[in-house]
Amino acid sequence: MSSAKKQTQLRLEPHVLAAGKDAAAARGLDFNQYVQRLITEDTTGARAAGMAAAQRLLDAHGTFLQDLEAQLDAQHAPAPRTGRGAAA
Repeated sequence: MSSAKKQTQLRLEPHVLAAGKDAAAARGLDFNQYVQRLITEDTTGARAAGMAAAQRLLDAHGTFLQDLEAQLDAQHAPAPRTGRGAAA
């Protein structure tokens, strides 16, 4: 039984290949699945639709999200050093 999938070969710069493999692993995909997903998203318009939806979200709620991020950053900022341990 033969597979409907076809094999191809890519030539990538080492840093591009490493970045692609890292991105695939971060998404729980193998490199082939990652490349197939990128091509599918790009050629079906799914990527553009997702980017447009993200932009609409930022347009509508960007200020709120920036304020929230600043609040979270402030909560997790290192405490100022005072007293004996402070740098002179």
